[in-house]
Amino acid sequence: MSDSLKVGVVTVSDRASRGDYEDISGPAIEAWLTRALTSPFEAHTRLVPDEREQIGQAIVELCDEVGCQLVLTTGGTGPAVRDVTPEATLDVADREMPGFGERMRQISLKYVPTAILSRQVGALRGRSLIINLPGSPRSIAEILDELFEAIPYCIELMDGPIIETDPEVVVAFRPKKKKATP
Repeated sequence: MSDSLKVGVVTVSDRASRGDYEDISGPAIEAWLTRALTSPFEAHTRLVPDEREQIGQAIVELCDEVGCQLVLTTGGTGPAVRDVTPEATLDVADREMPGFGERMRQISLKYVPTAILSRQVGALRGRSLIINLPGSPRSIAEILDELFEAIPYCIELMDGPIIETDPEVVVAFRPKKKKATP
């Protein structure tokens, strides 16, 4: 087990993947991680179009070949016809983690009533946690500011590295250990 967290960042965007505009969502995730994490991490980025198979392939590569313990996708989670990130994620997942999707919508509803249109999911593939984030840098930060408190413990439960955070950004939750009785 490595001490360094490997994070896959997958930006899903037809226009950014064509070069019509610069990807700002993937870099927003990396910037948030840089602010929030005090333990070492390395980011592995991918930029793919809104194509179900290509999204799935990027996730599989990051989980299985690169060995990322955390894969964060951004974009493709709304109701538009080409928004297929949740389906692509579930296509390659071993198990869904429904609490992550529920919590992301709950957080976003504090800011916008259209959060109910979001279809983000959380899932597991092997020893990797996959989470679908929205495409807006502001929404990414709003969600990660609260959601990330549960992520380090989840990764630890899957034999991943210990992730330490800056408490000024987010406090990683860990259950308190019960003292042994003599």
